[in-house]
Amino acid sequence: MNQEFIRNFCIIAHIDHGKSTLADRLLESTGAVEQREMSAQLLDSMDLERERGITIKAAAARMLYHSNSGQQFQYNLIDTPGHVDFSYEVSRSLAACEGALLVVDASQGIEAQTLANVYLALNESLTLVPIVNKVDLPHAEPERVAKELERVVGFSRDEVIFASAKDGIGTDAILEAIASRIPSPVGDSDSVLKALIFDSKYDSYKGVVAHVRVVDGNVSSNSELYLMQTKTSFEPIEIGVFSPDMKPLSALVAGEVGYIATGLKDVADCGVGDTITSVGDFVVDPLPGYRDAKPMVFAGLYPTDSDQYQDLREALERLSLNDASLVYEPESSDALGFGFRCGFLGLLHLEIVVERLEREYGLGLLTTAPGVGYEVLLTDGKDIFVENPSNLPNPSIIDEIREPWASIDVITPSRSIGQVMELTTSRRGKFLRMEYLEPESDVSPGEARVLLQYEIPMGEILVDFYDHLKGSTSGYASLDYQPVGYRVAELVRVDILVNGQGVDALSIITHRANANREGRLLVTRLRELIPRQLFDVPVQAAVGGKIIARETIRALRKNVLAKCYGGDITRKRKLLARQAEGKKRMKLVGSVEIPQEAFMAVLQLRSEE
Repeated sequence: MNQEFIRNFCIIAHIDHGKSTLADRLLESTGAVEQREMSAQLLDSMDLERERGITIKAAAARMLYHSNSGQQFQYNLIDTPGHVDFSYEVSRSLAACEGALLVVDASQGIEAQTLANVYLALNESLTLVPIVNKVDLPHAEPERVAKELERVVGFSRDEVIFASAKDGIGTDAILEAIASRIPSPVGDSDSVLKALIFDSKYDSYKGVVAHVRVVDGNVSSNSELYLMQTKTSFEPIEIGVFSPDMKPLSALVAGEVGYIATGLKDVADCGVGDTITSVGDFVVDPLPGYRDAKPMVFAGLYPTDSDQYQDLREALERLSLNDASLVYEPESSDALGFGFRCGFLGLLHLEIVVERLEREYGLGLLTTAPGVGYEVLLTDGKDIFVENPSNLPNPSIIDEIREPWASIDVITPSRSIGQVMELTTSRRGKFLRMEYLEPESDVSPGEARVLLQYEIPMGEILVDFYDHLKGSTSGYASLDYQPVGYRVAELVRVDILVNGQGVDALSIITHRANANREGRLLVTRLRELIPRQLFDVPVQAAVGGKIIARETIRALRKNVLAKCYGGDITRKRKLLARQAEGKKRMKLVGSVEIPQEAFMAVLQLRSEE
């Protein structure tokens, strides 16, 4: 098709603002999917996506649209996730488009992730089409939200489209706006082939399937292709488009979005962001590509059955084929045996990966408490990166420790400003600025929406910050965060000893000022979670060999006198003495079984304060 009539666009929004439902209506209205095949969240192919009602992986689909002018257009849609943990998926999708549909809930208005996605789109020079969705809700305020878009983002009132993706209201207007407002792609069909890989997945029969946007040139099924980054050549097994199922075609031309089944068995040979060109053609400059996804959260995954270690390795290899942001490396623990240290984009990403491993691969897993990575400067001038608290070197050889910080945007009603400030300050947050998104005169007292910007350590927002934020604002606040680098901090490692033995998987790194409190909370929690033994079990927290907190799990007493129904008292004393002697011996050689809940006790530290 002529590039003039091609439109490449994505849908961006805050979580639960209706992206996937709008994608369903567009597919239905253009006839890309027959009515009998239609289902809710059609582009969400994973079971977890459907169960949770969220989009995890970006998905593409081609539609043909006959405009009111009588011209046929080719629409290439990419549905993107809304959760902050999957913003990397959003950034990749934006690079393959010329425009984006910006969806905002008519009852909630602009949220933190809305603004984050707007900034991402503007950085890519995309044309935005603002849509106020869910106008059918009883408490919807479309005019207020339209004014908010005008004031905060800079749209004119005439640009805003009112819609209800659920009921199909405004769908025709959106389809027309895509044709009239979003520019066509610019590329030379006669030039050397340049195709950008914006996603990939592994197929057992077709090898690595690369999702591509053809920027220049064209690619056919009989072409011999070359990956510029990995310097790998291949002959495609199949070329096609998503409509939304995979549909083979003979060729893809400049401006189009589709897939290339490479036949490659190693996804590392076909990295996201790589440039595909033709063998024999010399391309001076490859396409810019993407920055690598940088994990922010680290946790240990250990099989409950040591015989499943190899199964876990193979499962992680397969998952990483479809999820480039998942990183892992082998590690061992004195307490848990052999497992893997895995890096994730956030807690939801961790949760999704663990659930997929257990559900799709039948693995029993023990997950250690998640934490962030630290940069450690040693006294000899060497820099190391520490992902596991147990690997933190001896304090005597540490010059400084740097922790990751993040910039956070919190949008909340003005009545909750005090609670948000109190929460962020308690987590060592530094205030940057405050901005009212709407005049207080336009709304009820205390209901004006306010943007608060802070800088805060990543470790402080990792676990329960979002829950506390929602609780302190009655559920009205929204949160977005972006890493801003590493900063020096006074950090220490708190070690946990159970029955005199260090449990490396329970170690945490925390600020020195919080060490005593968190050590006390942790041992108190462990005393409740670790089962009682036939002997006293001390549970201790230590910093640098100094005990800062202790609790004792009292012995479970066995009634050895149950069979004694009278007789000489010396008989009873002899039995009790033998029991005491046995407990001494047991304490010397006995091992304490620590349940899974104990390893996650770190997550409840602040909730118990």
